[in-house]
Amino acid sequence: MQTNRKVNEGGEHIDRDAQFEYINNTAKSFFAANQPVISVDCKKKELIGNYKNNGQEWQPVKNPVPVPVYDFVDKTNGKASPYGVYDIANNQGFISAGISKDTSEFAVATIRRWWNEEGMNLYKYAENLYITADGGGSNGSRNRLWKTQLQAFANETGLNIYVSHFPPGTSKWNKIEHRLFSYISINWRGKPLESLLVILGLIGATTTKTGLKVKAVLDEKQYETGIKISDDELAKCKIIRSDFHNDWNYCIMPNC
Repeated sequence: MQTNRKVNEGGEHIDRDAQFEYINNTAKSFFAANQPVISVDCKKKELIGNYKNNGQEWQPVKNPVPVPVYDFVDKTNGKASPYGVYDIANNQGFISAGISKDTSEFAVATIRRWWNEEGMNLYKYAENLYITADGGGSNGSRNRLWKTQLQAFANETGLNIYVSHFPPGTSKWNKIEHRLFSYISINWRGKPLESLLVILGLIGATTTKTGLKVKAVLDEKQYETGIKISDDELAKCKIIRSDFHNDWNYCIMPNC
């Protein structure tokens, strides 16, 4: 007996491997210059409450944790949206969990908070920041709000924000997926996520034999959805595009 194996990623982009090489070479140059390289993404939204959580955990014999049969969303608690930043060089994770929507404003707010609380202390002489992200969602390559929010972040910090997006259908190769999110899922397996505090506690307690450390924080802000960015607003962003796939690779420089 065998289970299904997820191997079919769909149509492969002609420049898939070339983009992987571009990301790898860029990251190496940043590591050599002691400049921060982070991988970002939003983990799967999780129901908050006494719901079944996949996996098995040690319990007394024939005494499993009772949970409701149906996973109807509790409108009082809602769902948790954990957005993550993974510092590749230091093997450190930073998760901001909130009950708002996964928007570009939320994504960049998490990156900003990571920089203010962790990054600027780890990289005191940093002039550049390299971000690797998926091609869609709140940090998508075509998302205008993502770019305008990064522009505001660049203006605040003076950092040159370099961004590379993974090709379509390759999000699982983003470092944050298998170096951070997978271990969080292992750590909270079989444990109902009864509240945001429980979620934060389980995320913050995630460690590995290779030295992974994770900081979890709460974001109580409600982020507005459906924000439209006009051509004029986008034109104010100081975007320097790469010679290779300038839709996937670009730098946002401070306007000041």
